[in-house]
Order: sequence, then C-alpha cells, then structure tokens
Amino acid sequence: MALGTDHVTKTTADKFIPEIWSDEIIAAYKKNLVAANLFSKMSFKGKKGDTLHIPKPTRGDAAQKTASSQVTLIAATETEVQVLINKHYEYSRLIEDIVEVQALSSLRRFYTDDAGYALAKRVDVDLIQLGRGVNGATIGTNDYATSAASTNAFIGSTGATVYNSSTSNAAALGDSGIRRSIQRLDDQDVPMTDRFLIVPPSSRNTLMSLARFTEQSFTGEVGSANTIRNGQIGDVYGVKVFVTTNADTAAGSSGTDRICLLAHKDAFVLAEQMGVRSQTQYKQEYLGTLFTSDMLYGVAELRDGSAVALAVPA
Repeated sequence: MALGTDHVTKTTADKFIPEIWSDEIIAAYKKNLVAANLFSKMSFKGKKGDTLHIPKPTRGDAAQKTASSQVTLIAATETEVQVLINKHYEYSRLIEDIVEVQALSSLRRFYTDDAGYALAKRVDVDLIQLGRGVNGATIGTNDYATSAASTNAFIGSTGATVYNSSTSNAAALGDSGIRRSIQRLDDQDVPMTDRFLIVPPSSRNTLMSLARFTEQSFTGEVGSANTIRNGQIGDVYGVKVFVTTNADTAAGSSGTDRICLLAHKDAFVLAEQMGVRSQTQYKQEYLGTLFTSDMLYGVAELRDGSAVALAVPA
C-alpha cells in the first residue's frame, strides 16, 4: 500500500534544521560588527587551552659600522601578550509548538537577526572597553579618571587637557582634539595606515558641524551603502571615522560621559576559539524547540601606545 506524498522534507522541516539558523545568524553577526572588523583578529579555532600567547618582540636600532670593528649585536629580552579565552556568551530562546504553528516566518528572521546583533554587540563592547587601559592605565572602578600613575583620557575639544570623571570636564569633539590625538600616535611611532576613530552618536552630530570633516569625501562612491554595512561615516585627516552606540561610557562620571577612541588596528586583538555556533533541540517536556547561539573568545591589548581615549558629553 502506497504511503502517499506527505513526506517530511527540508522545506516542511525548515525551522528545525540548525544549519539554516546558523547561516542566518552568522550573516547578522558579521553585518553588525564595527570594532571587531577594525582591530586585529586571530583565530584560535580548533586549539585546546585557555590562553593564547602572542610574541611581542622589541624593535631594534641600527648601529653605525666603523672600520675594523665588529658589528653591534642586539640582544633584547622579548616579551609576549597573553589573551585569556574567557568570554563565553550565548543567546537562547525556547519556541513552543503553538508559536511554531501560528507565527509568521518573519518571527524566525527576527530571532536570527537579534541573536547576531546581541553577540556582535558583546564582542564590540569588550574590545572597545580595552580603551580603559590605554597609556599604561589599569582597568578599575573609576576608569578614564586621572590618577597618580597614569592619564587614561583627554577631553575631546583639545586632546590636551586631562579628563577627570569626578568633575566631568568632558568637552565636545573638536578639530584640535583630533589633531592632538593624531600627534600622540605619531609620537609613539604608530603606523599611519590602519588608523580609525570610533565615536558615539553625539560626536557624529558634532562632526557634522566641523568644516574639516564635511570637506572630506564620504565613504565610497555616490550611492555607496558602506555606512549601512560597516558604520563608517567619513574620514578626517586620513583617519576613517566609525559611529557606534557601543562607544564606551566613562565610569564614575556624574554626567555619564562617552568616549571616542582613536586607535590603530594593532592596539587590541580579538582571539576567537569558537565562532558563532547555532544549535536547535526539540524539548518534548516543553513541547517546543530550544534554540541557542553562542561563541567563545578573548580580547587583549597588544600595543599600549596605539590608542587614545577622548571624553565627550553624552
């Protein structure tokens, strides 16, 4: 006796095939990344262990060679940067069968976009918050404030006045502040290529009134969608400018000031041990499908003098 043609196919079981979820979430994750696309990225996938060791050799100086003398040997004790793989984040939803039956297919599209955005935001925040430790500072409870040991940030208007979170002397991002910060990177012999400026939305509003910024050509050609794809809104003095709501908040500030970060891509590093992974499992006790997307990674500062933090009003 023939069974008929009512088979369970890939089409009818679409929402229970994890690869579909995975592909959509990875696409959403990549689309929403800003900082992770700018800083250095290293793959730790498939490797065992909880720490990535990155050699950090010391630059050597050339020595003058004089007649009848031996060459000058360079014998530096090299160091390393350790990246702890200690950040495991997940996004989970239990979709009951009644929802699966009655809801529009757009519900799954929302969940995949939302999962990708949530994971991308977490990675960007962890990277950007490394700015709390630039200039030899230690990340603490009152980040970006002035201490006897170091200066964590400067005010956005001049780039020269030290920021003090207790008095909230943050000032709107200005042309002088950008130029002085660029000089700080120059003074540290930071390569001029691969520099960028990450700003909060409030500073984008400020930049639009700066002649030096509006005189620059915007990203790409006319009709380009780059701003939508990667957050880039233009460039100033050869430095690409990116806007993100994930720009850091100055801890300890009574006015909740925000932080602009001028940096080189080698200032920080993202090490991925497990990229975005998506899984589904039917839970009969709940008559629903458990959907989880997660990733495992670590972040660390690579070159301390390759980033400058500027405090601006929220």
